Amino acid sequence: MKHLLYITTALGLMAGVAQAAEKTLTISVYSFAQDAYKKALYDPFEEKCGCKLVIETGNSVERMAKIEANAANPVIDVAVISSHDALALARKDLLAKIDSTKLTSFDKLYKAAQDPIGGNMAVGYTFYASSIVYRADLLEIDSWADLLSPEVKGRVALPNITGTQGPLTLHMLSQALGHDGIDFTDTINAIGEKSDDIVTFYVRSSQLAQLMQQEEVIAAPVGRFAWSRFSGSELDFKWATPKEGQTGGVNVMLMTKNNGNEDLAYEFMDYWLSTEVQTRIAEAKIDSPANKEVVVSDEIAESLTYGAELINSLNMISPADIIDNRDGWVDLWNEVVIK
Repeated sequence: MKHLLYITTALGLMAGVAQAAEKTLTISVYSFAQDAYKKALYDPFEEKCGCKLVIETGNSVERMAKIEANAANPVIDVAVISSHDALALARKDLLAKIDSTKLTSFDKLYKAAQDPIGGNMAVGYTFYASSIVYRADLLEIDSWADLLSPEVKGRVALPNITGTQGPLTLHMLSQALGHDGIDFTDTINAIGEKSDDIVTFYVRSSQLAQLMQQEEVIAAPVGRFAWSRFSGSELDFKWATPKEGQTGGVNVMLMTKNNGNEDLAYEFMDYWLSTEVQTRIAEAKIDSPANKEVVVSDEIAESLTYGAELINSLNMISPADIIDNRDGWVDLWNEVVIK
């Protein structure tokens, strides 16, 4: 009888170990700041849930392709990505609808983060503003149209159309130049006419930062998440507040359809959106908070897209407009800008 008890106990322990080993969540994330994320998010969550996180990184195209290729048997449970890329996945019926009642922090999110792509297919976890960084000792920037002015001729950079900042810059330039329509034909043509005056169409913010530190570029659009590359410089860089306003976007978290790991996915998403974790991430200057209860110092806020006044004022282009028009933008861009 005692021998049977030992066997039963051993089997129970083995089953518990097996169950713990199976409690694994696979997430797909941007590759930046992974050491900081490990400290602020991944390690504390694993300790809290008694589970294991498998972290996969890569560029958006690669990560989206993996989700699509494994639609029948998902290998990714949760992903974080731009709102327009999330919409592209949603239109292919690859995402699970988010049940907001399972996210205790949902009502703490800014309204723009609660359903950023429609249909409750994603939830925002961070905002970013975009404006123009410029050399305040050499010129003043009052409008997005100043990017094409004679004052910056031969010393201005613009983002490539295929990058995150590309459509945002077109959106604001179009408004500043008084152009109508979302096809941006007139705006892209205007850039094409000035293409010889533009130093480069940058792909990465690190590339832009180097050119500005070398004083080859004195003005360029950039996302707030890259502001720290300029704010600590000995050169007199300033963040513009153009009369047309700042643009920006929201990055989102999503859950793949029929991944079979929904409960743990919700637990992780809710943890990430909590006031405690969003504050910790903000204070580490990793990402700007989507949780409106987060409070940080003025010094920390300087590096972030922070606060209701700023977030509610962002002149954002809709994810649907980007998805529906970007092929046309790229074709025209290649024709008249990249000659």
